[in-house]
Amino acid sequence: MYILLRKLLIFSLLILPTVQAFGDEYVDTINVFREAGESGQFFKTSFGYAVFPTIGKGGIGIGGAHGSGRVYAEGKYVGDTSMTQITVGFQLGGQAFSQIIFFEDKRAFGEFIGGNFEFGAQASAVAITAGASAQATTTGSSAGASGGKHDAKTSGSYYRGMAIFTVAKGGLMYEASVGGQKFSYTPKK
Repeated sequence: MYILLRKLLIFSLLILPTVQAFGDEYVDTINVFREAGESGQFFKTSFGYAVFPTIGKGGIGIGGAHGSGRVYAEGKYVGDTSMTQITVGFQLGGQAFSQIIFFEDKRAFGEFIGGNFEFGAQASAVAITAGASAQATTTGSSAGASGGKHDAKTSGSYYRGMAIFTVAKGGLMYEASVGGQKFSYTPKK
């Protein structure tokens, strides 16, 4: 019995840091955006934000993207969200990126969590890159490169109460496509 208890304790001590690391993906992603120039200022002035540590995207002619995230209001975790995107047009490849959406005020936040929210083709995101910023629409109709999360720089502004920033994590995708991002929201239980 003593040996079994000792093995269980050792196993628990070894697995605990691993479990902790899985929970830190949100903290790590938020820190990337906090330290990436102008996007860091949005944390001080926004009502809330939705953060997606990893969104996977791929396509050959018809493409799609999906990712899960968390929603925060006034600095507190209030629920979960998911993003789905379907695009049609010339596209080839796959990539992964992180995304954050800032809500300027309670009205913009309420619009996002009020049901199935969708960004149309006119919404754009600031692609966080190393040494240069570029506009990247949520439709994916632009190409860009990123030096990664360790040397990210940003600049951007609100559009209809929301500001979107992305940072590339890996992959390569060529595209000229049309589509939009659709979001769902589930309150924290």
